[in-house]
Amino acid sequence: MSTLHLVLAVAFGVLNLGSGVGAIVRLPQILPLMDGARVPHSMLVFPIGVLKAAGGIGLLAGLAYEPVGTAAAAGLVLFWTCAVHTHILANYWPKETILTFTFLASSIAILALDLAA
Repeated sequence: MSTLHLVLAVAFGVLNLGSGVGAIVRLPQILPLMDGARVPHSMLVFPIGVLKAAGGIGLLAGLAYEPVGTAAAAGLVLFWTCAVHTHILANYWPKETILTFTFLASSIAILALDLAA
């Protein structure tokens, strides 16, 4: 495992886990963003929060058992691609959207590094 792969997996594992927990506990600053993207609040815990948290845990677990990290990265690529699609459908582009693209790019990078190893 390269240093880049290790840094990305740890950093974005923790960030995805934190983002998932934030959705699960329904942080107040998330709610206007969900409204703007036309995402029902009922989806915050499951699927949104649970899938982000599981992806983050999976990236971290993948440091010990690589196939888990690869599966988590693939799942996060799918999740964040759907998030981008949601923004496109809602035509909603707040400044926080940069985080959606950052999470997607990091998931793609981690998956590519996993598959190249």
